[in-house]
Amino acid sequence: MSGLVLLNGNPFSAMDMMWISFYSMGFMAIAMGLIYLSRHKIKNTIVSSILALVSYIFLIIGFLTMMFVVFTW
Repeated sequence: MSGLVLLNGNPFSAMDMMWISFYSMGFMAIAMGLIYLSRHKIKNTIVSSILALVSYIFLIIGFLTMMFVVFTW
């Protein structure tokens, strides 16, 4: 773990990785809720499409940050 450093020069600690994984799970939970809203609750196709796009962006961010945690720890 000596190769990963923050912008201020300090190395990542276990607590930093824990918070990153919590943010990742939060992004995935938000994506799940937004997909549910866009598919089942919102009838306007334009709003539904925008909401689905935002939720997929959250899902991709959550996936990438979780892969960062898994492969660097």
